[in-house]
Amino acid sequence: MSEEGRSRPGSHRLSKRNRYVAWGATGAVVAAGATFAATSASATTWPAQKTFTGRAFDTCTAPSAAAMKAWHTGFYGAAAVYMGGKNRGCAQPNLTKSWVKTVNSQGWKLIPLYVGAQPPCQTGTRNEKMTTTNAASLGTADGKDAVAKATALGMKTGSALYLDMEPYDIENASCNKAVLTYVRAFDKVLRGKIYRAGYYGFSSSSAAAIATATDRTDLPGNLWYAKWDKVNTTTSDWPWAKTLYTNHSRAHQYMVNSKEKRGAYTITVDRDAWDAPVAIIG
Repeated sequence: MSEEGRSRPGSHRLSKRNRYVAWGATGAVVAAGATFAATSASATTWPAQKTFTGRAFDTCTAPSAAAMKAWHTGFYGAAAVYMGGKNRGCAQPNLTKSWVKTVNSQGWKLIPLYVGAQPPCQTGTRNEKMTTTNAASLGTADGKDAVAKATALGMKTGSALYLDMEPYDIENASCNKAVLTYVRAFDKVLRGKIYRAGYYGFSSSSAAAIATATDRTDLPGNLWYAKWDKVNTTTSDWPWAKTLYTNHSRAHQYMVNSKEKRGAYTITVDRDAWDAPVAIIG
């Protein structure tokens, strides 16, 4: 089912733990310069960007190191991990600095994902929601927390950190303004700490708000869009101007709830076409 057909905003990421309970080609790594949206950050010497191009997966709880080893068959080359945020849906018993080092040595590229504050107009109960009043301060606080979480896991400066924003009514002007304010504050902190700003959202709502914003100041330089059309691409189904997010700055979540087995390990994952920066592991 494509994302455009979904009628319940916020039903994917934030309820992912319950969804998994209920439903029970190797890429090349290249170094590239940072590609940013316009930002107010001062000029800084950045570490070379580590870009992964190929197929990635994301799943609610980071699998064990043994499962990751079994899964490193060449079909997937990168994995997203939920490193933090008050709205993170699953416990992460495996996600430690040691685990990160181990799976990195296995050949995996990691995509850090932070589930921060959600929009004030989003339906449902959340552990953290922004308001029009606190969006900037909350974005700053969450940005600092995201950097701290990444650093604790051994993800070095120059890494890309992705902020997860679930669907909301982008036609609601005050709600949309709060989200953009929060995102800008979050991203400004990341760039000040020399981390690349990425963003996960839905092609008909939360990602569209970023891609179509007229003011590009402090918006994320890398966009990961959910569009569940089962097409492994970041180009042919790209919904916005072709000039946006070029130079290895796009990722596409194209399939969800794919129950797959490799070796002795069965995991339900979402599939992603990836052509964007990943974590730099120290």
